[in-house]
Amino acid sequence: MLLVLCVDLDDDLGRKTGVETPVVGRDAVEAAAVDLATADPEDSDVNVLFEGLHIADRVDDESVEVAAVTGVDGSDVAANRAVGEELDEVLAGLATGEDVRAMVVTDGAQDESVLPVIRSRVPIDGVQRVVVRQAQDLESMYYTIKQVLDDPETRGTILIPMGILLLIYPLSLLAERLDMPGAVFGVTSALIGFYLLSRGLALGERLDAFVDRVREGLYAGRVSLVTYLVAGLLLVIGGFTGAQTVQGLQADTGDALTVIEVIAALVYGSLRWFAAAGVTSSLGRVVDGYIDGEFEWRHLNAPVYVLAIAFILHGVSSFVLAYGDLSYLAFTLTGATLLGLASTFAFALAESRFGGRVRPT
Repeated sequence: MLLVLCVDLDDDLGRKTGVETPVVGRDAVEAAAVDLATADPEDSDVNVLFEGLHIADRVDDESVEVAAVTGVDGSDVAANRAVGEELDEVLAGLATGEDVRAMVVTDGAQDESVLPVIRSRVPIDGVQRVVVRQAQDLESMYYTIKQVLDDPETRGTILIPMGILLLIYPLSLLAERLDMPGAVFGVTSALIGFYLLSRGLALGERLDAFVDRVREGLYAGRVSLVTYLVAGLLLVIGGFTGAQTVQGLQADTGDALTVIEVIAALVYGSLRWFAAAGVTSSLGRVVDGYIDGEFEWRHLNAPVYVLAIAFILHGVSSFVLAYGDLSYLAFTLTGATLLGLASTFAFALAESRFGGRVRPT
């Protein structure tokens, strides 16, 4: 017996028509093909089903059966496994004592990845790949290009680099008038480089996700949005303050600073602003956790640990810059350690007394 096996690896047949698969028998496959053509006339799997019927009608020297099997949309491994399971069901339903061989009908190389799975269950006489004849014509090429460009993913991948390259000539004319002939290639290469980096690092998806989180936070009343903004401004101020501290130290000493002295000056000048940013952002997270009913006493350790780390860094940087002596360094190290231990013990005791999570009242 020849089994004409129509393969739909991504399950367009089931998803678009609701037909239960596998479909076995000429009448059932023909009805499924009509249903799929009605649901989506442009789907190439319609041609696969009708090609399977066409092959079966031409066989007159042996018994023949037509069947359509489908995979799943998504993982190729899961799709191949699903095709194998449906093929087992088809073979089990064939009431014949003859040897069964298969003629596989697909619409492209992707569906043909399932051939080893089919071959492990039944010998394969041949593979028929269905190609629409109009795809060779100019008219079909026009509509194919039009459909490709309508896809946002493809449009961004093709048109943006082409647009940047086409801007070279007008930018060259503009740069020549502005007496900056070398700026054109720098600008265009920078644009193409930025585009490639954004595509490679998926910056667009990350920016969309960030905007969605900000929008959800605004509507949900997230305190952390405000505290993060304040913390960011504090970090910027701290950076400028640290740079000014380095410049002031350089002016006072008159000699070149070592790398350790520069780092110590940066830390010393920006530390109070960075510590304020850390405390502000951590308190915002604590408040949001309390509102969401996910607050735990141990979360209050975060702002205390930030202060303890700030004390340690202040003592070390002061000692390096000779603003504080060895006793002050020992005092800050000891005080920060005791502060961290006291915080950990206090909030652990609070959790044991009042429970792990605190619900908002």
